[in-house]
Amino acid sequence: MSYYLIYPLLAAGAGACIALQASANSRFRDNIDNPRYAAFFSICGTFVTAVSAMLVLRPPPPSADGLRQTEWWNWIGGPLGALIVLAGATLVRDLGAALFIACVVAGQLLGSLVLDHFALMGLPEQPITPGRVLGALLVVAGVVCIKYL
Repeated sequence: MSYYLIYPLLAAGAGACIALQASANSRFRDNIDNPRYAAFFSICGTFVTAVSAMLVLRPPPPSADGLRQTEWWNWIGGPLGALIVLAGATLVRDLGAALFIACVVAGQLLGSLVLDHFALMGLPEQPITPGRVLGALLVVAGVVCIKYL
């Protein structure tokens, strides 16, 4: 089986995990009555998982040179991930899992189109085309359908 099939399936599985995570964090928020603590404890679980994986897999450490040469924006993944976790803990209860994820996907897609078009953050340039705009509009239409139909 080629990576052309496996990679999209893995990405879809990751998407399903995001829906599960957001729903679990929302329920956690209900149980402890605080979305900030729900996000905090979720991120603690992420930290424990990452440390455990590093201890088990024992990858070689990155070079000091590599760390020094890293652009500042390479370090924003963690804080942005924390914001996503907090958003799920805060919003899923009111929006529902499907609408929350649909809105997240729409935001991801629109942001990704801009990143690709302007070749930002080290990505190869992939211009916005009519087909890409149509795809984005279909995702936005899906959000509208999930919300109102």
